[in-house]
Amino acid sequence: MARFRVGVQLHPQHTTWESYRNAVRYAEEIGCDTIWNWDHFFPLYGPPDGPHFEGWTLLTAMAVITQRAEVGCLVTCNSYRNPALLSNMAKTVDHISGGRLILGLGAGWFERDYTTFGYEFGTAADRLRALRKALPIIKERWAVDQPLPLRRIPILIGGGGEKVTLRITAEHADIWHGFGPIENFKRKNAILDQWCAQIGRDPATIERSVSPRAGEPIEPYLRTSKQGQPISLSGWGNHGILHRLRRC
Repeated sequence: MARFRVGVQLHPQHTTWESYRNAVRYAEEIGCDTIWNWDHFFPLYGPPDGPHFEGWTLLTAMAVITQRAEVGCLVTCNSYRNPALLSNMAKTVDHISGGRLILGLGAGWFERDYTTFGYEFGTAADRLRALRKALPIIKERWAVDQPLPLRRIPILIGGGGEKVTLRITAEHADIWHGFGPIENFKRKNAILDQWCAQIGRDPATIERSVSPRAGEPIEPYLRTSKQGQPISLSGWGNHGILHRLRRC
């Protein structure tokens, strides 16, 4: 069977800090390998103006209250922060966590975040160009700003755009995050392999990460892993799903 890791994304909405803190601790207690939040300013479901916490401030707290699991935003919206600033934020959380940060990045999509907080939404192409431009800057700052990161911070890129996002993934990412159902994931996975071949990169050097659809069996996802290539399975989190993960 393919090597796999289990992650959980805990949505920082319609909750209190105390409840969220308890969920993070419980996720680590039951053995989750990665624990994620997200990078939005408003809830994505339920009452649209309900309680919501900012992702990177919360991520810092997650780094402090955990000891083993890797932590990250699934994913950080590239548009919300200057890339040099983001590199410094990530390096700082890397140190706070003892080298357990994964930098998850995406081009951004939730228009309400942009318009309410005064960011230019632009087009999808604009946001992808900004992501492509930001990644070398982030890596360059990690190489020179002191103190240096504790490890080579893994970069995860989320998204399934076949012409641009997956090419950027092949160029820059250590981990790619996609979504079910399985046929969708298999298609995107194969296209990512093609982009890797085109730029001369071994596709096995990119870990594959996926959020299966609710109720889907995980075995078909594990079979997509090539020899020696790890795969991560992430589910969105509340106490119900954490109990199900514990029984697995």
